[in-house]
Amino acid sequence: MGEMPKHSVSVAGIVVDSDDRVLVIRRRDNGRWEMPGGVLELGESFEDGVRREVAEETGMTVEVERLTGVYKNLGRGIVALVFRCSPAGDLIAQTDEAREVRWMNRDEVTRVMTPAFAIRVHDAFDTQPHTRAHDGVQLVETT
Repeated sequence: MGEMPKHSVSVAGIVVDSDDRVLVIRRRDNGRWEMPGGVLELGESFEDGVRREVAEETGMTVEVERLTGVYKNLGRGIVALVFRCSPAGDLIAQTDEAREVRWMNRDEVTRVMTPAFAIRVHDAFDTQPHTRAHDGVQLVETT
């Protein structure tokens, strides 16, 4: 039998305010607009990881509400667990990881994010979680 495949697990938070806007960041490393998130640490729960990542990237504390989707980057072997959250504190304009932090509506998200990330925001407004695969930019159909 061959070697078992290796995957990385990440978490992200779709923080939704009372006007149905979502909290997004412009990453320092690649300039892309995304939701706050990152690699889950060993020994850390999914929810604790979401709270930590959102705080590190936006300065905001959040309440984690529910899982909204599981997404796999087929090329890089990254599995992302995405959770809908509500704000529980204030945010800051920029952090070490985000050069810009702001609220966007879903139309703005569709315009500025790659399809593989914009769909995560849209999925957070559905009642059931989704599972999707992508190549880092575009969604990939799987059977």
